[in-house]
Amino acid sequence: MRLAHFILAHKNPHQLERLVKRLVHPDADIYIHLDGKTDIEPFRYIADLPNVTFTEPRKPVGWADFTCIPVCLDAFDDIIKTGKPYSHINLLSGQDYPLKSAAEIQEFLFQHPDKTFMRYRDIYKNWPATISRLEKYHFGVYDFPLKWKLQWVVTKLPWLFPKKKLPNNLTAYGRSQWFTMNIEGARYAIDYMRNNPNVFRFFKQTWGCDEIVFQTILINSHLKDTVIDDHLRYIRFKRGNANPDILTMDDVKILVGSGKFYARKFDTNVDEKIMDYFDQLADKKQVEQ
Repeated sequence: MRLAHFILAHKNPHQLERLVKRLVHPDADIYIHLDGKTDIEPFRYIADLPNVTFTEPRKPVGWADFTCIPVCLDAFDDIIKTGKPYSHINLLSGQDYPLKSAAEIQEFLFQHPDKTFMRYRDIYKNWPATISRLEKYHFGVYDFPLKWKLQWVVTKLPWLFPKKKLPNNLTAYGRSQWFTMNIEGARYAIDYMRNNPNVFRFFKQTWGCDEIVFQTILINSHLKDTVIDDHLRYIRFKRGNANPDILTMDDVKILVGSGKFYARKFDTNVDEKIMDYFDQLADKKQVEQ
């Protein structure tokens, strides 16, 4: 059994290298999508690390829009087609970092190959702040003149352009973009989005859909009971802030006490010692074992 890590990266090759080195394990493969807007040359050396592959084609990925969804679906499909016996695909950003050793994390996941670890809420019942994402049109991924003007007009004329409605009688679920999905769930999500172009189109016109797509597909499926409402990560947001806090040495106690496998967001330009700390902690644990 193996684990596939899929990393969405766009900057800081040094930090990405550190992350990859902490994920390297004989039973793991690491796939990296480098944002198409980023020069790949400073990152090429990372592909020389064990079991590391940069995915192709590279596409531009925008914050909180649909662009990352086809990137993930295509990468998941390619990962599955390798034929390797993966238990899970672990979706990470380039600013995530493990809080435990690779061996410890993989031991847990290999014991639960039938489970997907993903946070989710019923949006209309338990995450109402997100309802507007579902009902308003967003044209960010399209490339035509005056698209923002048209989006404004559509929003301001509800009698001509009624609110969007999620098709196929789906109930909307969402929460965090980041997850660890078992292979059965990944296969199902790929097939569902390909076989339901109306759903694909709906999400293509939805802002912030990266926090909604996979939860909605899986929780409305026969795989619902395989999804655990825990994404195994520590992420902290300040109220009203759309971006997570940068974690530093001041957060060590809460990170250790969280029991989570990963955390975000880290930034080597702000505090690299926090990453050194968890490297040493993982190394010590490995020696003890």
